Amino acid sequence: MSGALVFIKEDLQISDWQVQLLAGILHVCALPTCIAAGRTSDYKGRRYAVILSSITFALGSILLAYGPSYIILIIGNCILGIGVGFALIIVPVYCAEISPPSYRGFLTSLPELSINIGLLLGYVSNYLFEKLSLKLGWRMMLGVPAVPSLALAILMLKLVESPRWLVMQGRVGEARRVLLLVSNTKEEAEQRLKGIKVAVGIDENWALDIVQVPRKIRSGGGALKELFCKPSPPVRRILIVAIGMHALFQMGGMGAILLYGPRIFEKTGITNKSMLMLATVGIGISKVAFSFISIFLLDKVGRRILLLVSAVGTVVSLLGLGIFFTILEKYSTEGEAWGMGFTMIATYVFVAFLTIGIGPVTWVYSAEIFPLRFRAQGLAVCVAVNRIANVIMVTSFISIYKAITMAGAFFLLAAINALALWFYHTLPETKGRSLEGMETIFGENSKLEIQIKPGCNK
Repeated sequence: MSGALVFIKEDLQISDWQVQLLAGILHVCALPTCIAAGRTSDYKGRRYAVILSSITFALGSILLAYGPSYIILIIGNCILGIGVGFALIIVPVYCAEISPPSYRGFLTSLPELSINIGLLLGYVSNYLFEKLSLKLGWRMMLGVPAVPSLALAILMLKLVESPRWLVMQGRVGEARRVLLLVSNTKEEAEQRLKGIKVAVGIDENWALDIVQVPRKIRSGGGALKELFCKPSPPVRRILIVAIGMHALFQMGGMGAILLYGPRIFEKTGITNKSMLMLATVGIGISKVAFSFISIFLLDKVGRRILLLVSAVGTVVSLLGLGIFFTILEKYSTEGEAWGMGFTMIATYVFVAFLTIGIGPVTWVYSAEIFPLRFRAQGLAVCVAVNRIANVIMVTSFISIYKAITMAGAFFLLAAINALALWFYHTLPETKGRSLEGMETIFGENSKLEIQIKPGCNK
């Protein structure tokens, strides 16, 4: 969307405010979908929800490609938002639930890598389609993603269902067969199955393939109320940490950099649209390269170390951008090669450090720490917060830098990213731990002691 916005603004003659609204409406429409996605996946299954998300993505992309007017683009982005709401919740949950503990960080971070590869391909396609006519170019940029979306919907029909969801439905025999496929040994599969049965409330020694499970557990009913009104202390800590990390991830500026990268580079004196599109390709390359690094490190060095490295790197790079734009605004160095080069490098470094730590850790951590009963709907709440933070950032970034200058905007983002150091100090390490043991980890010597009084009727 970042590259297309440049040409949509020119083609449809819309204002900066309308650009911000078009960018943000996707995340606004994703908000109500988040909660619906959690309930849908608990009721119909993780695989069904992913297929529904893929079809919705394709429909939104097709409508955007048609896009004869600003209103149609708004509607198309709303439909995309529905797909985003489903995908951001269900895909991490699905990956976490089918993964063995030893590879869970690697496998659960693959969706983040896939998103980043998609972003890179989007930037490359922006550069290529920019050479087409004004009216055709941006429509191709927005329409091509319909193809992989439909392909994913078809391929998901061949994949297995989450074994944890199957146990929640009482389909223990099917869950056992899936676990035998996705575990290293038969013994590991049986051990994982026992842990899941205990988490659902089934006697681990029962050997029946079909077990009667209460409707409340099968459908996920009451999970949200229990999560907010009557959580145990460990679950309360999990909720605070997961929500906080999602808010930090989006308020830290990644969405703004991805969406308004061309504007940032334009401020340094790059005016040629082809060069602007090419400069944004570097953002995609940085994200993909460091995504590959992070997926191999998550299960080796752990989540906390990557979070620390990421926090330091993002703060330093943002401070560098803030200092440069301070010099630019004071001494009018716009158009000088060293300034353009420094801005691009500092931006790529920021993206790299966010991608190696805060980005993947946020998604992996929040997908694995919720107890099974709350997992889909707990992550739904986190993604809702994620979307709210993203809406705030993408609909206000232009206004912010116009109000406090571009330098001030980067200094503000640096201060926000520094908050990741608090999460490093607070979070327990989850590397190699079973999903069923997460509640215990957060109940043992937790550094997070925040008292929240219940706000619901008992």
